[in-house]
Amino acid sequence: MHSGCSAHIDLSAITHNFEIIRTLAPKSKILAMIKSNAYGHGLVEVAKTIKNADGFGVACIDEAIVLRKNGINNRILVMRGFTDTEELLIMNSYNLSTVIHNKHQLSILLDTKLPKPIEIWLKVDTGMHRLGLEPEEFIKAYRTLKKQANIQKPIVIMSHLAEANEHESAKTIQQLKLFNKLIHNLSNPVSIANSSAIIDKAETHTEWIRPGLMLYGINPLSKTNKQNLNLIPAMTLKSQIISIKKVKKNEAIGYGSTYKATHDMLMGTAAIGYGDGYPYSAQNGTPILVNDKKCKLIGAVSMDMLNIDLTNAPNTKIGEQVILWGKKLSITEIAKYSNTISYELLCKITKRVRINYC
Repeated sequence: MHSGCSAHIDLSAITHNFEIIRTLAPKSKILAMIKSNAYGHGLVEVAKTIKNADGFGVACIDEAIVLRKNGINNRILVMRGFTDTEELLIMNSYNLSTVIHNKHQLSILLDTKLPKPIEIWLKVDTGMHRLGLEPEEFIKAYRTLKKQANIQKPIVIMSHLAEANEHESAKTIQQLKLFNKLIHNLSNPVSIANSSAIIDKAETHTEWIRPGLMLYGINPLSKTNKQNLNLIPAMTLKSQIISIKKVKKNEAIGYGSTYKATHDMLMGTAAIGYGDGYPYSAQNGTPILVNDKKCKLIGAVSMDMLNIDLTNAPNTKIGEQVILWGKKLSITEIAKYSNTISYELLCKITKRVRINYC
């Protein structure tokens, strides 16, 4: 047994979550978002696990090529699209689909002769103000693309919601109103639903939905009356105790002496730190499970280690298991203690962490 940390990925949980998504939106096709190494869960492994997905969404061409070279033949949509003619031709050669989200891409596409037509998802900015054509540019771009032989038909129309995780967000209502206005006279397939919208807004269950975080067993909604979705967290981050010592009341612990013992206590040190992806920003009191007993982080997180108040687990021994997040300890809770989001925690797992699939 190694003394380092490991991430245990339950692929059956991902299959389970995928089927829940199907149940929530049975008439929609699913573009499963597996960008950023499938949110830290393993790009190829996740793709092979849910190979019945209608398509996969990735951020960049490199991710898409890895999938193709590993035998993934599903539709693959590159969300950032291309930046020059060379990238467009590469995408075409690997039979990739692309988002068009600005006039620069549109110009390149119109000026390039492709060996075969390419599938286009035309993105309009309805209020997030990140990627997407301006609403006043959208119809002209759509009509131009519709005439091109380079383009597979029909074109998919898409947008992205900025506050879908907030129940009854006024901004979301505004975005949906604008999106519906823009597509009112079009018969094209459309897509606007991310995980939050899939859960909370049935009216967004159009031809395509784009689940991300919920696929990995995490509910992205901040507040909702639909909490009991039966999603199963797929990742459990584990380590083990490598040292135990007694610390007297008022003794300072760790770098910067950010914590002083409130009583004579038993302290354990676990073999995980920010060098493995555990957040340096985690505050004193962040929950950690030691032998299934809830304990607390104390002191600053180091590169390779962190310290735990073992008051609630006084019989702990060196070598025993520590759980940082997973089925028994919500990553959302850890994110709140760390002033971040669960997305970041998942994606920051480093190469030093052993990945075990089960």
